[in-house]
Amino acid sequence: MQLYKNSGLVHTDILKLSAKDIAASIRPQKSFLKNDRHALLNDRLLQYHQRLKNENTDLKTLWQEYSQNEPAGFKYSQFVALYHIWRKENGFAKVSFNKWQLNISEEDEIKLSEWRLSCKRGKWERAVALLDLHRGGNITKISRKIERSCKTIKKWHAVYIDKGIEYLDLRRTREVPRLIVDNIRLKKERIIKLIHESPLLHDINRTSWSLQMLAQAYNRIYDETISKSSISEYVRSEKYTFKKARTVLTSPDPEYRTKLKKITSILSNLKPNEKFFSIDEFGPVAIKIRGGRTFTPKDQTRTIPQLQKSKGRLICTAALELSTNQVTHFYSSKKNTAEMIKLLEILIAKYTTEERIFFSWDAASWHASKKLYERVTEVNDPEYRNMHSTPLVELALLPSGAQFLNVIESVFSGMAKAIIHNSDYQSVDECKFVIDKYFSERNEAFLENPKRAGKKLWGDEVVKAVFKDSNNCKDPKYR
Repeated sequence: MQLYKNSGLVHTDILKLSAKDIAASIRPQKSFLKNDRHALLNDRLLQYHQRLKNENTDLKTLWQEYSQNEPAGFKYSQFVALYHIWRKENGFAKVSFNKWQLNISEEDEIKLSEWRLSCKRGKWERAVALLDLHRGGNITKISRKIERSCKTIKKWHAVYIDKGIEYLDLRRTREVPRLIVDNIRLKKERIIKLIHESPLLHDINRTSWSLQMLAQAYNRIYDETISKSSISEYVRSEKYTFKKARTVLTSPDPEYRTKLKKITSILSNLKPNEKFFSIDEFGPVAIKIRGGRTFTPKDQTRTIPQLQKSKGRLICTAALELSTNQVTHFYSSKKNTAEMIKLLEILIAKYTTEERIFFSWDAASWHASKKLYERVTEVNDPEYRNMHSTPLVELALLPSGAQFLNVIESVFSGMAKAIIHNSDYQSVDECKFVIDKYFSERNEAFLENPKRAGKKLWGDEVVKAVFKDSNNCKDPKYR
């Protein structure tokens, strides 16, 4: 009411005026004293208005430039008010400021246009967002358009300004720290170690593991909780299934831990003049056309006759020395004690400079025969050793049903995938020649560079030539 009284309007005036005019008549108007400061600013307002339209700047930035040149000039609020009064008086539209607008080079604009046509959603999202920002688009509308958050679009904006278009391939999730990766790997090894053992060894009255029992045993042994879902994920990531775990990966040997502890103790205390051999036989293998994975045209299907006449068969008896990663092999007609004694004599003759050698093999009957033990006793006799300069021989048997711990099984698996699969050898001799060449190249490579060898043809071996209780050296797909 006070504003109405001060305005001097009467009832007849109000009836003639529009609501906008009435409000303008009764509202107190800000008045600025016309002086030299005002005249100086007024001369520059057209220039400032043009810059607002063309440079994507704002009034605050312009006022900061103005105040630096005119320290005695208007304060920010007066500057803004005078600009808007001048703009309305001259009929200029209000200029909106978009602080996220980008200036993109022609080269980058061409590349982003290509990304926009890409079938990869990640590239399309970045291209649409940056090109729309370049054209003055609203960031909220862009966010709805590409279905990504404003925060993500602002991140792309900052990366483009700071580093350039080549750094726009941002990860959608943060990188997992190295410590966490190492911890997960350790948990996987512990779980596989548990699966190798029978539940009975952990006072669990079951013949096979379940997720719940594995979680309970893990918690009791390592004093660390682990969920069933984590165990399931770790087991699947190691390409194991519980079907395999029941039939292949679990050793029923009641002395599993004792034998395993003996082998690990030997390996951890192995001296430079001692050697440890992992021994087994490969075969018998029938010489015929073999299947396998290979490159073939899409419109062709490679077929193999179901009924084939074998061109012969072979058995390869071999020993892998773990410290030097060298394979010693020969061909046998049968798997029996005589072949094991033959391998024993080959190795003690080859490694005469060693003080002691260890033999480790699975629990096959011919690996634990009386005749073999008698021969070991004979070669360990001091008289025999002095006469023939042979090393002392000790046996380190693997637990029964634990072929998955025999490291040479991994070598056999890699060899089978490399030279047995997809083969069509015409004779046994041809196959033997290829096997001899494979082991010769492998031994030579590991002698020349033991740290880096194994990345060539034998890179398909299942595990490294290192004994570990979490190993699964035997790969049934490549045997």
